[in-house]
Amino acid sequence: MAAFRVALANLTYPDTPAEAVARAERAIAQAGREGAGLVCFPEAYVPGYRAPGKAVPPYDAGFMEAAWAAVRAAAASAGVAVILGTERRVGAELRLSALVVDRDGAVLGWQDKVQLDPSEDAAYAPGAERRLFTTGPLTFGIAICHEGWRYPETVRWAARRGAQVVFHPHYGWAEPGGFRPTRFGDPGNSFHEQAVRCRAAENGCYFASVNCASDGAPTTSAVAGPDGNVLAWQPYGQDGLLVLELDLEAATGLLARRCRTGP
Repeated sequence: MAAFRVALANLTYPDTPAEAVARAERAIAQAGREGAGLVCFPEAYVPGYRAPGKAVPPYDAGFMEAAWAAVRAAAASAGVAVILGTERRVGAELRLSALVVDRDGAVLGWQDKVQLDPSEDAAYAPGAERRLFTTGPLTFGIAICHEGWRYPETVRWAARRGAQVVFHPHYGWAEPGGFRPTRFGDPGNSFHEQAVRCRAAENGCYFASVNCASDGAPTTSAVAGPDGNVLAWQPYGQDGLLVLELDLEAATGLLARRCRTGP
């Protein structure tokens, strides 16, 4: 068994960008104390996802650089790799992205959101490339929110190339009159949580999905194993870390590699 412990930061949506950074620093420190090798945050947790009704300030390059530096320092202090849901400027374009930091605080790179939800077209530009990352024995990919729900090829791309885990930072919030789940994968809910199982089973990899903690949210943070079974999920609306030890040898990627179409 090749054991690797991951943490999903199922945190409350921050009131301010500065609060987001402080919450991220605390979560990274806690992940280190709990023996995690990597902690993943929800989509755009710093400075906060620009959802309807959320007053996120305009992009501030100076603040963002300082925020990323603070996360890097926290990662190095805790000895934990980090996937930070964030946003960044690439030329004139604002992109939803994930900053990936290794256990020593070094930047491993970025994964921009390539497949935007149509509602995001006015605020963001799509990225153009996918990549893999490695920390210790773990090789992983990242599919951000809409990508993982509706575009299976974004997960298959990583699994075919050796990713044992595909992380799925997202942000889903309660809609007026929407279904309010109390158990993972409830058939009365939307399709989204069943997609967590599908992305894992159809590729033979772990799929680790992380959302913010909020009242009535239609999805929560969860990990599905390579056979599609849900291994753990965070109680709905409960702020905190979901920590789980994975057997990396179980993630063979066999079904992804046998696929004769797609990337």
